[in-house]
Amino acid sequence: MLPVKPALRCSVSEWNNNNLQLWAEAQQQRLVSSEIRQECKSLRNETHCKTVWDEKETSRRLTERVWDISRWRDLLQSCAQKVDEEMDALTLSKELTEQALAATATPLEVSTECLMLREGRRGYELVADPVEEQLQKEVELIERVQRTLQQHIDDAFQQLCVLQEARHQLTADVQNKTEALDIDKSCLTLTTASPNISLKTNPTRIPSGSSTPQEWVQLSSHNMVQAEAMWSSQQLREDMSLKASRAQLQNELEAESRATEFALRKRSHHEEQARDELQWHIRNTEAEIAEIENDIRELDTDLQAKTAPLKLAHTRLENRTRRPGGDLCRDEVQHSLVTEVEQLEATVLALQQKLSKAQHSLQNLRLHHEQMLQDLSRKQEALSLEQRSLSTRTRLTSGSSPVGVEAPAVPLMNSCGRSKLQLLAE
Repeated sequence: MLPVKPALRCSVSEWNNNNLQLWAEAQQQRLVSSEIRQECKSLRNETHCKTVWDEKETSRRLTERVWDISRWRDLLQSCAQKVDEEMDALTLSKELTEQALAATATPLEVSTECLMLREGRRGYELVADPVEEQLQKEVELIERVQRTLQQHIDDAFQQLCVLQEARHQLTADVQNKTEALDIDKSCLTLTTASPNISLKTNPTRIPSGSSTPQEWVQLSSHNMVQAEAMWSSQQLREDMSLKASRAQLQNELEAESRATEFALRKRSHHEEQARDELQWHIRNTEAEIAEIENDIRELDTDLQAKTAPLKLAHTRLENRTRRPGGDLCRDEVQHSLVTEVEQLEATVLALQQKLSKAQHSLQNLRLHHEQMLQDLSRKQEALSLEQRSLSTRTRLTSGSSPVGVEAPAVPLMNSCGRSKLQLLAE
């Protein structure tokens, strides 16, 4: 009898049960595996569709985003070009206004020089006449026009600064959108077969400085609103180049210039009349001086001529006082000699008085003649100053005032002479 192997032996029923359990477990595992395979297949199909759909949806949204960015970029480029054109137009208006302001320097210099020349008048010729009043009005008008033009220039400069800042913001925004457009277009061209795709570290992070779509739209809208300053610039240009305003300033300057010219010529005419009248009086006074000098000489001659008869009468009377005795008679001869002496003395006295008056009158005539000569010198000097003032005013051009110069058509170019704003190309 063979020896029995020492081990735990099982019964046939246990063997059968074990087989059944193995078969059941195998069937269960196959069932689970089949379910898992079905789920995997379903998941693969679902994820494939989801991946394809997400990729298509992302591409669609990228396409929409590219279109949206392109639309905003075109709007901003158009707005930037308009701002650039407005800056050129405003710069041209500012330059024309500066030329008009510079052109008022000569009229102001002429009017001021005329006032300074007329300050050289002396004595009673230094008159506060209508010419001085008109010259002062002319100076005040030119200074008022200069202040108006200078205010326009200052406003234009400030407006140019505002437009320059708006243009800078628009240009920066357009450049940013162009770069973003290039990036999105590049992303749109990528596919799963592209060689330059790879896994990145934390690609879902939110970069610093990111904005929401609403903020993005608000930023671009804000830049365009800032560019609306060009409407104020257009209004300013209209004010600077308004024909009615320029014509009004020109008419005021020309009217005041004509009034000053008329007053100056009228004053010169009056001074010429006064000078001629004074010269006539001087000539008559000189003639009168000559006549009275002749009369004085004749009076002096007559006075000297009365000395001999008076001496004769005095001598006769004195000699007859030596008659002796009863012959010392107051006879007719005595009475005649006394009468003759009295008459001669009265004649001499009258001649002396008349000579004194004539000499006094001659002195007064000579004194007044000297005064008239001095006044004539002042009048001639004043008239010379008036003539110099008239000659100075010939420097003023007879053409239209620079304030009324017509502005040429404004070229639609930027400050660099380009026909449109050159921005970063797509």
